[in-house]
Amino acid sequence: MGMTSHLVNGVQDQYSDGKAAKVWHLYIGGKKRTEEYKENMVKLLKEHNVQTVLDAACGTGVDSVMLLEAGFTVKSVDASDKMLKYAYKLRWQRHKENPVYDDWEIGEGDWLDLENCEDTITHPEKGYDAVICIGNSFAHLPDFAGDNSLHKLAISNFHKMLKPGGILIIDHRNYDHIIKYGALPNSSSKLYYQGDRIHKIKTSVLTVDTQATMVTLDYEIDISGIPFGKDQTMRTKPDGKIIPVSQFRLSYYPHRLANFTDMLKGIFGEGAEHTLLSDFQADPPADYISSYFVHVIKKKE
Repeated sequence: MGMTSHLVNGVQDQYSDGKAAKVWHLYIGGKKRTEEYKENMVKLLKEHNVQTVLDAACGTGVDSVMLLEAGFTVKSVDASDKMLKYAYKLRWQRHKENPVYDDWEIGEGDWLDLENCEDTITHPEKGYDAVICIGNSFAHLPDFAGDNSLHKLAISNFHKMLKPGGILIIDHRNYDHIIKYGALPNSSSKLYYQGDRIHKIKTSVLTVDTQATMVTLDYEIDISGIPFGKDQTMRTKPDGKIIPVSQFRLSYYPHRLANFTDMLKGIFGEGAEHTLLSDFQADPPADYISSYFVHVIKKKE
C-alpha cells in the first residue's frame, strides 16, 4: 500500500530517494499481515457489493494484488514513481501465472487532478464502486493554506470518481492520541504494518501557535541478512545484539477525528451514510485505543 505525497503545487515526494520503497515489504510484513487485512477489507467491500475499485494510493501494489486475487477489478494509481516501480515489477512477475494481471492498469495519479490520469489508466464511464485511500496515505497531503483546501479538493475528486451509491474507504492514524501523548498508540492492532523487522519508530509532533501542524515518524528497519550496500546504520537491540538498520523519515498532516469526519460529510453531503471503524472494528471494547480510524462514506444514489 502506498503513502503518496508527490502531488502538484510543489508538494514534495517523500519517497523520491527510494529508501522507504526499498524496505517497504519488510515494514508492512508478510503472510500474517495479508491474511488479517485481506479478511477485513474483502468483507467490507463485499458488504457494499463492490466490484470495481480504484486504489488511489497503491504504492508498491501489494494491496491491489490482494484485491485482484480476491476477484475484484482494480485500477491503481500513485504519484511516487519510486513506489510504482515496484508495482510494475510485481505485475510483470505475476502476469504469467494469472491472466488477471494482464488487465491490471497501473499509472501515475494525482489526487488533486485524478480525472486527468487517462493517459495511464482508463476510468470506468459510470465511476467506481469503491475508491480506497488507506495506510494513512492521505495524511501525506499537507495543508499549506491552513484551511484544509487541498484536503477538500482531493476528497472531492475521490467523490467524483465514484458511481452513485459507491463508497470511499479512507483512513488516518489516531492523531488525537499522538498529539496528546507524543507517541503512537501502543495498540495490539498494527493493522497494515506488521513487519517483524521494525526496530524503532520515533515520533515527533510539530506545533505552531499551540496547534499541531505536522507529525514526523523516523523509521528504523532491521535489514540483517539483506544486501543493502552502504546505506545502513548499526543499532543495538535490547538483548545486546548489534544489527544493521535502514532509516527513512515520513511526515504527515495530523487529521483530528472530528474535523476529518466533518470534512467528509461536508463534501459527500448531509445525510450521506458514514461508518467509522476502529482498526476495522465496528464495536471495539470501551477501553480500546485505535491505531487507525477507517472511514466508509457512501455517495448518494
